[in-house]
Amino acid sequence: MNNQTLLSHLRNVPDFPVPGIQFKDVSTLYKNPRCLRIMVNELYELYRNRGITKVVGIESRGFVVGAALAYKLGAGFVMARKPGKLPAETLSQNYMKEYGKDTIEIHTDAITDKDVVLLHDDLLATGGSMLAAYKLVQQFKPKDVMVNFIIELTIEGLNGRSVFPPEVDITALLKI
Repeated sequence: MNNQTLLSHLRNVPDFPVPGIQFKDVSTLYKNPRCLRIMVNELYELYRNRGITKVVGIESRGFVVGAALAYKLGAGFVMARKPGKLPAETLSQNYMKEYGKDTIEIHTDAITDKDVVLLHDDLLATGGSMLAAYKLVQQFKPKDVMVNFIIELTIEGLNGRSVFPPEVDITALLKI
């Protein structure tokens, strides 16, 4: 992985959202047609033979590539959203993040026990929001659940991968 074109187009925003954070801005990858194509094609190659029936995108940056990948895989797309954003009955999962407690929700009819699910988001840092999404999807008892990110931060002290059970299949296009 670690495609040089993607790395060269990734924007680093210092001191966002708070001083000391070096924010990895994937919007520069989304707006570039070549980068968007590379991301979707690389993910398609990773997952095309895995039997995926649903891609779950985590609000909101996970919607962009997640939906494109679902289309290319011939799978359905499910939105995991913040509370009050989905119009029908939902299941929810609370989690802690750097600035307090948050919640993520999915419609109760979004996933079945026959589905093979790929969870997708833009970035793995501490793993809190994706772990919550993983636990939420597990409530549906699907056949399998895999996890993917565009970027995995490997900065000492973060180690977001370690919050997941060891059997969870986790991939990232870029490790930085």
